[in-house]
Amino acid sequence: MSRARVQSLIRDGHVRAGATIGEPRTPVKPGVTYTVSLPEAEATSVEGEDLPLDIVYEDDDLIVIDKPAGLVVHPSAGHASGTLVNALIAHCGDSLSGVGGVKRPGIVHRLDKDTSGLLVVAKSDAAHQGLAEQFQSHGRDGRLHRSYLAFVWGRLPLPAGAIDARLGRSRTNRMKITVTRGEAGRSAKTHYEVIDVFPGEKTGGDVSLVRLILETGRTHQIRVHLAHIGHPVLGDPAYGAGFKTRLASLREDAKVVASSLTRQALHAAELGFEHPISGKKLKFSSKLPADLEQLGEALKPTQHKPTDKRRGRRLK
Repeated sequence: MSRARVQSLIRDGHVRAGATIGEPRTPVKPGVTYTVSLPEAEATSVEGEDLPLDIVYEDDDLIVIDKPAGLVVHPSAGHASGTLVNALIAHCGDSLSGVGGVKRPGIVHRLDKDTSGLLVVAKSDAAHQGLAEQFQSHGRDGRLHRSYLAFVWGRLPLPAGAIDARLGRSRTNRMKITVTRGEAGRSAKTHYEVIDVFPGEKTGGDVSLVRLILETGRTHQIRVHLAHIGHPVLGDPAYGAGFKTRLASLREDAKVVASSLTRQALHAAELGFEHPISGKKLKFSSKLPADLEQLGEALKPTQHKPTDKRRGRRLK
């Protein structure tokens, strides 16, 4: 169980040492026996919904989903239903053993509504705690691996590199994230590798396919970092200013496909972690979804050749 869960049990009167303990800060004394009674997990107030799920892996402790673009992960204002959590509650049913004392899936990381790809969700308190620890370390201890694929505007200056820029809430629009100055905001670092470059018909129309690995996991991190260095993700409505102007620099067939994008061209392609219960190393991969695969094909010149090593390698 998580420490927060134990604290909650103490406050609710489920921990005794002869008498009931009501304060989590109570010092532990030598020779005293402490008894913790675990109540049955409560039913969640969120309604389950029979929504289609692309399940990559599932066991008693966790489930890995290949999330489509357009699906919101968690219920919130404006999205009270039709979310991934609604779907998981219906799918998992009684196999949810209670996260925080409530029968609900444990969300340890999220993908933006319009970002597709792999996402792991816990089905128990123990799995939730174990996964949360890995995501908090962001792969620095070697247990967690996450990589993304994105189509971005322009040619990046180097075939591989890192974007290190602190992030915080925008002062003018609290719904957006921005790069901050000095010590304001939170540290954020994104590593990138150029996979392929597709030349545009006119100046400014080049598009790059890049692989991105997170060293931190801040809200909108990839999208803000790429926009910050002048290479926003195609189709990004929040951070990809000038999208319509850039479209004019593409070939006509590529322009048609790119203009039909209804979301940012960003996909969570790889997810690896240590199973929080068994300790087994798990790794999953997801191909580009149909809309991004179609975009990649449309961007290729008629006689497209693989790029050389100086610009990156073709995605297999």
